[in-house]
Amino acid sequence: MTGKRRIRGIADEVLSVSMLTVWIDNERIEVEPGSTVLDAARRLGIDIPALCHWPGRAPVTSCMACLVRVEDDERLVPSCSLPVRDGMHIQSEVAEVHDARRTAIELLLSDHAGDCLAPCHRICPLHMNIPKMARQISEGDLRSAIQTVREDIALPSILGRVCHHPCEGGCRRGPHDGAVTVQQMERYVADEDFAAEPLYTPTRQPDTGKRVAVVGTGVAGLTAGYHLLRMGHSCGLYDKDGDIGGSLRSRYSQAELPCEVVDAEVDLMRRLGAAFFSGARLGQNLSLGELRADFDAVLLATGQGSAALAKELGIASDERGIVVAPRTCATEVEGVFAAGEAVRGECLLVRAAADGKLAAAVINRLFRGEALAGAGKEFSSAMGRVAETELSRIIEGQSQAARVEWGTNQSFISGVDLRTQATRCLHCDCRKADTCRLRHYAQEYQANPRKYRTQRRDFSQQDDHPFVLYEPGKCISCGRCVSLCSEAGGSLGLTHIGRGFDVRIGVPFAEPLQGALEETAEECVAACPTGALSRKQEGTSSCRKSILCRCNAAGAD
Repeated sequence: MTGKRRIRGIADEVLSVSMLTVWIDNERIEVEPGSTVLDAARRLGIDIPALCHWPGRAPVTSCMACLVRVEDDERLVPSCSLPVRDGMHIQSEVAEVHDARRTAIELLLSDHAGDCLAPCHRICPLHMNIPKMARQISEGDLRSAIQTVREDIALPSILGRVCHHPCEGGCRRGPHDGAVTVQQMERYVADEDFAAEPLYTPTRQPDTGKRVAVVGTGVAGLTAGYHLLRMGHSCGLYDKDGDIGGSLRSRYSQAELPCEVVDAEVDLMRRLGAAFFSGARLGQNLSLGELRADFDAVLLATGQGSAALAKELGIASDERGIVVAPRTCATEVEGVFAAGEAVRGECLLVRAAADGKLAAAVINRLFRGEALAGAGKEFSSAMGRVAETELSRIIEGQSQAARVEWGTNQSFISGVDLRTQATRCLHCDCRKADTCRLRHYAQEYQANPRKYRTQRRDFSQQDDHPFVLYEPGKCISCGRCVSLCSEAGGSLGLTHIGRGFDVRIGVPFAEPLQGALEETAEECVAACPTGALSRKQEGTSSCRKSILCRCNAAGAD
């Protein structure tokens, strides 16, 4: 069972090294002596969740998420510490092992004190990353802010004026001294971009060759068209009236929603490649059969009162409007979808926009040959209610500025005032939500974060470091940062504090975080498998150099 590999030594001598053969889920691999089962699995491209393992260092086996089963042993053992023996047969991707890994992940989540996504982000029907936008505004980086906004919101200048902003209802700061003014920030960022040169034009994916007809140019239709265009599909948008914009032009007064604002959003879509056709009435001078013949998919965003239209077209309807399948916006007619008030009847503007965004995603999945319903919601650990003592402690370290209300008729909002308002955000989100390995594996293994939930740890943030944020409630005590600090030497570093179930990682003698991470800030942030150690702001990757410069400058004084 052994193979041979030739290695050239320092003295140019040729040595013979016996390789070890192991089978993992019936796949054969040869590895060097001293390799672990985890090493072998990674060589085969098998992704075993190893949250505490750090290559080149002794195994810690604290997370117990990397379990595998040896075929001649009934036990499940951590693959990161299991040496390969010649001829081993390992089971990794089987139900029993996956169940054990899921349990390990759920136990790690059982006292997790932190949110993957901020409450405002979760509540927003369009799922915009609001804390990220607030951070960018507070830094004065409006170009990055509009990119964040337009990633999820097609019509920010419109919604920034007439959305009922449910996100502000979820703001943790709300009960204390008023929610962050999310709607006004969104409006300001979009308006400033329209006044800027050059105007930000969102990127488009390469042309797919697919064509979509969108009937109706209200908020659902425009939103769907925007996202379809960005996905690389061609879009023809049809409106029954002379002016593009549907009910947006009739439902609101000029003071609430100026026509120029609607025009600006429509013009941006033209820059993305949208083709608009006015005076097109479905069932009169526009045929559904012709649209189905000419386009790869048709979206009906025809607004309120679409039930009668649906009957004329031979599409199922109820008292509210067109009947669609849950989560897919699909009608009973192949290739025909419906969204917004055409389905719901009268509804909130932001809900119609969310329907348009969903319809675009579903049609995109259709073109890609994927299941229309998608993979379901992304995993998000939610901390739930925050105690008043926790909230007071969080706000104590944030801006104490009062919430400022701006009326809908006010045409200009001071950028300085807006930056002040943005600093009121408590940043309840996880800075590493997109790269957190715990979240990744919780999603993959469909972990239930509440299965073993008891009394969670108090939520706290240690933010005395200029660039790094430490949130102990997200720490899984993997010890990676402790090892890195120990190897670097020269400072207090980080260490395990406490005993038994109360062990936590922190700075010895309750010293500031900056002193502990003088030389290893960047490495520790990169090594942390969760959001416990993260950069406060985007674009602060050169932590160590900046910190050393500060420390040296302080010493020079």
